Order: sequence, then structure tokens, then C-alpha cells
Amino acid sequence: MNLFSRSLPIILLVAAALSRQSLIKAGQADSAAGSVAPLAHNEMSGVFSYECDDACLMPGALVPAGKFAVVSPVGKQTVPMIKQAPRLDTLSGKTIAVVGGSFMANITHPEIKRLILANYPTAKVILLNEIGSAGPYPGPGITREAKDEFQKRLKEMGVQAVISGNGGCGLCTPKETGSSIAAEYIGIPAVTVAAPNFVNQVYSTAVNHGVPAPRAATYPGAFSAHTPEELVRNTREVVWPQIVAALTKPITETELAERRKAGVGDPKDRVFAGTIEGVNRYFIEQRWSDGLPIIPPTVDRVEAFLKYTDQPWDAVVGVLPIAYRKTLVWQVAVNGVMAGCPPEFMPILISYTKALADGNYRRTLASTHAWTPYCWINGPLARQLGFDAQQGEINEPRNAALSRFINLAMMNLGGYYIKQDRMGSFGYLMPWSLAEDEAACLKIGWQPYHVQKGFQLNQSTLTAASALMWGNNLTPASHDGKKIMEMMAWDAVEKGQFATGSGPRLPDRTMLVTEYVARDLARTYPTKEKLEAALVATARRPAYERAYANYWANPGSAFPARYTMDMHVKKVIRDEGGELTAPPPWMAKVPGQEKIYTVPVMKMGMTPILVTGDADRNKVQTMPGGNSATIAIELPANWDELMAKLGYRPLKEFFLNQEMPKGE
Repeated sequence: MNLFSRSLPIILLVAAALSRQSLIKAGQADSAAGSVAPLAHNEMSGVFSYECDDACLMPGALVPAGKFAVVSPVGKQTVPMIKQAPRLDTLSGKTIAVVGGSFMANITHPEIKRLILANYPTAKVILLNEIGSAGPYPGPGITREAKDEFQKRLKEMGVQAVISGNGGCGLCTPKETGSSIAAEYIGIPAVTVAAPNFVNQVYSTAVNHGVPAPRAATYPGAFSAHTPEELVRNTREVVWPQIVAALTKPITETELAERRKAGVGDPKDRVFAGTIEGVNRYFIEQRWSDGLPIIPPTVDRVEAFLKYTDQPWDAVVGVLPIAYRKTLVWQVAVNGVMAGCPPEFMPILISYTKALADGNYRRTLASTHAWTPYCWINGPLARQLGFDAQQGEINEPRNAALSRFINLAMMNLGGYYIKQDRMGSFGYLMPWSLAEDEAACLKIGWQPYHVQKGFQLNQSTLTAASALMWGNNLTPASHDGKKIMEMMAWDAVEKGQFATGSGPRLPDRTMLVTEYVARDLARTYPTKEKLEAALVATARRPAYERAYANYWANPGSAFPARYTMDMHVKKVIRDEGGELTAPPPWMAKVPGQEKIYTVPVMKMGMTPILVTGDADRNKVQTMPGGNSATIAIELPANWDELMAKLGYRPLKEFFLNQEMPKGE
């Protein structure tokens, strides 16, 4: 692919930013000349309007230059519906919280309070400054202190109804709806006030969070476009009767059925429209972005990805824990757009999403020890699409774009959030992506990884894995295959699960080996399996050292004083395969200690060995981590035709046809 194609996502971001600057300058110049109104002030930006008006969210509506109408990257929650409390029989004598501060609430909310007390003199009204609000309601498995505190105060203050508003933009509507959802979850009837085009957002937000029949009161128009007199009049004449009905009218089966439709919604619905800055701000606010710039996921861009799969756009790829979101092919494509991937990556993105559903792969990803997800690709597709397997591979643009997708998929498809269920004590590295150099494998007589796993040589696969570290390479300074193996075994002992190898003694590891180191190893170990068997036999550590690490740096809890270190040494020898062996080859031979108790730190079948990286450097990289999942990459029937239009050579030109080496 040419440089322009590889740089297109960056070009789009820069162009959009320049467009925004041009709009600002033009607006300032025209305003100074008196030809147009000044740039809009609003509650979100203070100066520049990052959003279109409500009309931009309508299907098919034209969007002004420099702004983007975007879709959601998140699948629908499969959250069980709560049983809502009965609505109130009257507002008389009730304690009612009127909360929220968006879109002219400083005018509408005092009027709502006045109307309550005028019509129900025995009622009590509590405003935002007295009780606060919940903010956006958290998804399954996510905790949010503001929500918990709001619910606590509702109970403490004896609140019996909640009125929240005003929903007049893509950012504020979920936020104000969050207070209503929080109230309904603890049995308090609630209603959210919103402008017409945001009422469905109120409904879908609440239904997706488990409220089967959310209530809304529709304000007639755009809040900020109305004068104070219009705001008061519309609140009194239009909104107030709806509020009373919402809090007192019983929920019907018809209403439940209608709201379910809102909750299902259409993944193609526009959820926000605005500048590239506005889109990025909105996605960060919704926790749909990792904070780095994204490509705005417009419908047209997403649909471009769908050409590269035979699956329908609404096919379910999986219901992905931990948020248990139903993830469609559509949402996979949305996240691919955001990450800056080219559309032809779509089959690979689907494969990673399937891997994310694998419990063995996923198990470690929330740990405080910060397992970082990554992947590698085997087969001709990696070569056709230009994934790098040489020096600096994880930083090459194509590899890096896939890595960015993994980071976004963790959030938007899997529901993993920092400080909520990705609990790395010091955070996480950005994911990375590799490819195995299969031509080098065949040259030295080793099988590529996917062939070891039972796939055909010219099938393409993605393997998802996780690692506790990156870098800190071994540099073998010998052509002796056995000595290289011994150094790799020592490296494996040093790089166990957690520092000092204090965790489980048999972790999964992935070993990256550059081509000529692999060549030297292959002269002694003609298959990867024979090399792994030699590593397993050699990678042993003194039982006392293992016990010391596990006793004084136990990743669970400290041992009680009555359970001594000497007792733990005996337990390790007994339970962890301790045997009297010669000391490992890297240890000094001490007279009288020709045999010591050692324990194994490797097991067959737990160490993928990949030939990859800078062929001109003698390197091995050992990465302890979690389990892996290998997924076949499925291409559409017209793949070659599609790729020819993009200027790619046919897939078969990237096949490897040498006679396959035999595995063990």
C-alpha cells in the first residue's frame, strides 16, 4: 500500500481540525464585519458550538461542513429489567427532588418547584444544590461514586419522586437520565425532561440500563433558543401536565412494549453530531474512547467496512462479558473506524472480537498485575495486508492500527474500564500486534504457529494473548543451540508470573525469536516442540528460592506467623513437583551440593514460540502472560475482487508452497 493509504486516518484528523479552525476564523471575521452572528456560546464549550442543532440527528439529514454525524460503538446491554415501583397516587404530601442543571434548568427548575407548591401545598421540593445528581448511569459491573451518593441521599432525605432535566444535547441527556435511572433502581418514580429529538435517547438510555418503562416529559423545542418568558410559559403549559402524568399515571403493558422498541433501537441511529473535537469530547464523556483521537464513525465509513465480510451487519458476533453486551458485526466495524483501521481489516477485527469471548483468554485481563492484551497473525492475509514481522513491527502503522482497535474493543465491546474492572495498579501498556515470519520458519524447518495448532499453512488466523511485560530482551552470544536454549530457560525462570516468580509457577509464556537465532536453535532442535521439551526439562529453579518468593511476596495474603518459611519450603517440594536434580546450568556448582531440590517452571503446550522481529539482530523476548485463543480469519467470497479494486495483489500470491516440515 502507498504512503497516502497508510496515512489516511491521520490526514482525516488533521483536515477536520483545520476545517474547524477555518470555521472559527471565518466566523470571527464575518462577525466583526457584521455579516453573521457571532459563534454560538453554549454550556458545553463556552465559545465554539461543538454540536449541530437537533436536526442533525435525524436520519439522512444533511450535516454542515466540518461536522460529523456519528453512531454508537457499543452493543446493546443485555441487562435484566427491574420491576419498577408503582407510580404515585398524588403529589400531595410527597417529597420531590428536582435535579439536573443542563439547558436553562436555572429557569425551568424554579418554575417546576413553584408549580409543585402551587398545586400541592403540602409537598416538599428539594433542588439540585441540596441533593446533587447521579450523572451518567454506569453499565453492568461499573461503579460510580456520584450515583451511589445520589441514591444514598435520596433515601436519607425521604425522596418519593425525582424530576431530572434538561436533556437537550448528546452529552447532557444521558447524564440527566442517569438520575432518573438511579431513582427507579431504588423504587422511586422518576421523569426526565428533554427536547423532542432527545426523548428517544432518554428512553433507550434507561431501557438499556434495565428500566423497562422510563418516563419523559417533552419540552417543545430547543431550550437555549427560547426567551426566559417562553421557557416559563412552556414549562407551565406543556411540560408540567406531562410531569404530573408521568409520576402518577400507572405503567401499562402497551407502554412497556413501546419502550422495549426504544431500547432495541437501531445501531445505525445517529447519537451525536458535531465537529471532530465535539465527537472526541462526546466519546470520552460516554467512555467510548481511550482518550486518544478517534476517526468519527459516520454511517458511510462504517458501511465501507461491511463490504469486507459476508456476515450481515446485524449478525451477532457474541454477547461479550464482562458487560454482557450483544455485539453485532456493525459495532465491530464502528470500533474499526474509530481506531483508524482500513476497511479491509474487517475480517481480522471480527476474529479478535470472537477471541474476546473466549473465557481462557479473557480471564486475566482485569487483574491488578496488568496483563496487556495483544495478538499475532499467521497466514497469507498478514502478508497481503502488509502486517510487519520485522524490526520495529509493533510500531508499524498497520500493526499499530489493529492494536488501537484492541484497546477500543476492550472498552466498547467487552466493557472493560480502567478503575472499574481493569484494575492494573499502575495502569496498562497499549496493546500490540505482531505477525510471524512464516517464510523464515519454513527456511529453517519449523512449522508456523497456526500449523502447530492444526490449521493449514495457507489458512489465516489471529491469536489473542496477554502479557505481563514487553521488552527486556535476551541476546544470545553463541551459535550453540543448546547454550541458546539454556539461556532461554534461564530467562523463563527469571520471567515468571509476577516479580520474583512469586505467583503460580507454571504461567503461559510467549517467546519471540529472531530468524538467525531460530536457525541456530533448529540445528539442535529440529522442531519447535523439541525446543519446548528441552526448555521444560531445563527451566527449573531451586525449591528454596521458589518458596522464598512465594512466601515473602505472595500475591494473595501474607502467611500467618505460625506457618514458617521452613514449612513452606517443604510444601513447595511436595506440591510443586520438587525433585533432587543437578543445579540449573547457570548456577555455580558448589561442592557437596551436586543435587538440590528444584521445581519446574514450564509445562508442555504452554509456550508459543514465534519466529519474528529483526532478522539482523540476535534476540529472544520472553513474555509471561495469560492463556491464548486462536481464531480462523474468515474472508468474504469476493475477497480477491474487493482487494483488486484497492490495488492489492491476489491472496494466492502470498501463499507459501514449500513442503511442510513435520511437527511432533
